[in-house]
Amino acid sequence: MTDLIDDDDQPLPDITEPLRRAIGERYLTYALSTIMHRALPDARDGLKPVHRRILYAMNRLKLASNGKFLKSAKISGDTMGDFHPHGDAAIYDAMARLAQDFNVRYPLVDGQGNFGNIDGDNPAASRYTEARMTFVAEALLNGLDENSVDFRDNYDGRITEPVVLPAEFPNLLANGASGIAVGMATNIPPHNISELCDACIHMIKTPDVRDDTLLNYVPGPDFPTGGVIVEPRDSIAQAYRTGRGSFRLRCKWEMEELGRGQWQIVVTEIPYQVQKSKLIEKLAELIQTKKVPILGDVRDESADDIRLILEPRSKNVEPDILMGMLFRSSDLEVRFSLNMNVLIDGVTPKVCSMKEVLRAFLDFRREVLVRRSKHRMEKIDHRLEVLEGFIIAFLNLDRVIDIIRYDDAPKQALMAEDWGIDHVRATSEHDYASPLPAKGDGELSEVQAEAILNMRLRSLRRLEELELVRERDALMEERAGLEDLLESDDLQWSKIVDQLRETKKVFGKDFDGGVRRSVFAEAGEVEEVPLEAMIDREPITVVCSQMGWVRAMSGHIDLGRELKFKDGDGPRFTFHAETTDRLLVFGTNGRFYTVSAANLPGGRGMGEPLRLMVDLPNEAEIVDIFVHQPERKMLVASSAGDGFIVAEKDVIAQTRTGKQALNVKDEVKAVICKPVVGDHVAVVSKNGRFLVFPVSELPEMGRGKGVRLQKYNMARGRQGTLELDGGLSDITTFAWDDGLSWSMGGGKTRHEPDLTEWLGKRAGVGKKAPYGFPRDYKFSSRQEQC
Repeated sequence: MTDLIDDDDQPLPDITEPLRRAIGERYLTYALSTIMHRALPDARDGLKPVHRRILYAMNRLKLASNGKFLKSAKISGDTMGDFHPHGDAAIYDAMARLAQDFNVRYPLVDGQGNFGNIDGDNPAASRYTEARMTFVAEALLNGLDENSVDFRDNYDGRITEPVVLPAEFPNLLANGASGIAVGMATNIPPHNISELCDACIHMIKTPDVRDDTLLNYVPGPDFPTGGVIVEPRDSIAQAYRTGRGSFRLRCKWEMEELGRGQWQIVVTEIPYQVQKSKLIEKLAELIQTKKVPILGDVRDESADDIRLILEPRSKNVEPDILMGMLFRSSDLEVRFSLNMNVLIDGVTPKVCSMKEVLRAFLDFRREVLVRRSKHRMEKIDHRLEVLEGFIIAFLNLDRVIDIIRYDDAPKQALMAEDWGIDHVRATSEHDYASPLPAKGDGELSEVQAEAILNMRLRSLRRLEELELVRERDALMEERAGLEDLLESDDLQWSKIVDQLRETKKVFGKDFDGGVRRSVFAEAGEVEEVPLEAMIDREPITVVCSQMGWVRAMSGHIDLGRELKFKDGDGPRFTFHAETTDRLLVFGTNGRFYTVSAANLPGGRGMGEPLRLMVDLPNEAEIVDIFVHQPERKMLVASSAGDGFIVAEKDVIAQTRTGKQALNVKDEVKAVICKPVVGDHVAVVSKNGRFLVFPVSELPEMGRGKGVRLQKYNMARGRQGTLELDGGLSDITTFAWDDGLSWSMGGGKTRHEPDLTEWLGKRAGVGKKAPYGFPRDYKFSSRQEQC
C-alpha cells in the first residue's frame, strides 16, 4: 500500500508540445503520405499505389487476359482487404477507369458489363460487372515472380506487395496520369507506345541526346479519343523540355454534302476528357442564346462511334468560319495542361522533362534486367546441381537402387557414398554394405540426394540420361551468357534495346489500338467576321411596349397598324429595322445597352421583357430604343438640363451591363437622346421657355455629366428647392437655314423659318415659346420620328 501511495505522489511526465509544432508535424506527415502513397505516379511503372495494388490483386486471382472474368466486387474487396485499406467505392472507380478506352490510351482492365461511357454516365455497381487483366497489364507484370522488384509488407504485415511493377514499356507516358496532392499536382497526357520505344532506343544509342531531338520520335501526345493537335511544334518542344506546358486539342470534323448546295458538319472525334452529353448541351446553349448565330442545329447520331451533326443556319456560311467560332465558344477545342510532376525512384517528387522520365524508365529496366539475370543464374545453378546429381545416379544406377532399397537412411547414404569406386550389385539385404557411418563428405549434396529420391521410375530410361546431359550443356551455355551480360554494360543496353524492339513489335501497328489516333495540323488564322455578315439579312419591325416588352415582326409592316399587347399595356416604340442591325437602348440611368436585332423574340406572341436581355435596373426606365448607325452622333440630356454630344460608336456595349454615358444622381434622370442633324439646338422647358443656340457650343464627350443647356429659375427655402421653370421638357437639333417645324395637332404642322428672336447663348433662360407651339412642350412624338 505504501508503494502505491508513493507512486501516486510522483509527478506525471510532461506530454505537452507547442501547437505550431504539433500541427506542423502532423500536416507534414499527411502531406508526404498523400504525395508518395496516393496522388503522384511512379516514374518507373507510371502507376499510383491504388492502380498497382489492383493489378497485383488481379494477378494473384489469376485473372489472365485469356482467362475467365471475375466479379468486380471480389476484385475490389480483395484489393481493399489485402493491400489498400480505403473505401471499396474508390477502388472500384479506379479500376473502372482503367477499363475505359476513352479515358485510358491502353486499357489495363478488360471489363465486362457497363463500365461507363463517353457521355459521362457512371459505371454499374461492382456487383453487376466483371473484369480481368488485359494483355497490356500482363506486360507490366511480366517478370514479377523473378525477383525483378522489391516487395514490402502490406498494411497489416500479413503478406507482401510489390513496391513497383517491372513494366516492359514506359507506362507513365503511354497512359498518362493525373492527380492532386498537397501543394503539388500532376497532369500527363497519354502517348503512343511505338513512338516511346523508338525514343528509348535512340536514348540508349545516344545518351546525351537533346530534348528537342526526342520530338522526332515522339511528336506529341496520342489521346485515346483521337482529335487534332494544333499546338505549334516549338511550343510542344518547350513543354517537353520543361515538363510544363499545354496542348491545344480540337475535334476532328469533315463537311458532308447534302445536295442542292446544302451541307452539314460531321464531328467524328471529340477532344480528350470532354463528355459528349455536356458538349451537346453547350452547343445547344450557343444556339439558344445566339452567341454563334450561324449555327442552326446540333444533333447526336452516335452509335458505337462518335457522330455529331452541326447544321449551319445558312448554306452561304463558310464551314471554316463556323468551326472557328465553335472552337472559341465551346469544348470542340480544349487545352490539355502538362505538369510532369512524378516520383523519381518512388521517393522524390520532381517536375521532369520527357528525357528525364525516359531516363528513369531505362535505368529501371536495366535494374530489372540485372535482377532477373541474377535470379535466372540462381535457378540455373540449382538446376545444374540437380542435373549433376542425376548424372551421377545414372552412372551408378545399380548402387543407387541398392541404397534406396536396402538402406535405413537412404538420403544420408546417398550423400555419404563414394561414387568414384566400383560397387558390386547386392543380391540381398545381407549382401548390401551401407556407406554409413560416413568417413568424410560425399559427392552428392542434400539437394541432389533429395532430387534423386524424388525422381520417378519412368525417368530411368537410357534416353533420359542423354537428355540430362543435353540440358546441362544448354544451361551451362546460358549461364556463361548471363555472366557475360552481368559483366558488360554494353551487353545490358543491347539486351534492353532488343526487349524494346520486341515491345514495339507487339504493341505496334498490328496491335489493336497501336496506330496513332491523334493527328497534327496547323491552327490557322480564323478571320474575324462581323456579326452582320453571319446573319441572313431580313426586314423586321421592332415593337416595344410601354411596359418594356419587345418583339420583332417579320417584314416592314405599316407603323400605324394596330397591334395586340398585354392588358394594361400599349405601344411605345415601333420602327423598321433589319436582322443584321444592332439596337441601342438608352435608359433613365444614363446607360446605353446593345441588343442584336437577330436575338429579338418573334412577333407571334407578346415578346419578352427587354430587362431579360440586358441588365436594366428595375428603377430605370427606357428613354429611347433605335437602330445603331456608327457614323451618327447623339445629343443626350438629363432632367436637370445638362447634356452633351456623344458618338454612337463610343457607346456600343459588349456585355449585358451596358455602357455608362450620361452621369446622373439623386433625383436627376436621363430624359433625352436625339440624333444631331443640324447646326443649331432648340431647347424648351416644362413651363414653355424656348432657347436656340449653336450646336458648336456643346462638347463631344464619351462620358460625363455634360454642360448646362438651359438655365432654370429655382426658389430655395427651408423645405428644399423648387424648380420654378419645371426643368427640361424637350430638345431637338435643326439646320438654321431650313428653320424649325413642329406638329400642332389635327394633322397640322407649323414652320418657323426665322428663330432669331429665340437665339441666345447656351445656358440661357430663353423666351416664351413661339405661337402655336404644342402645350405639352414637345417638338414631336416618338411615333412621328419613326
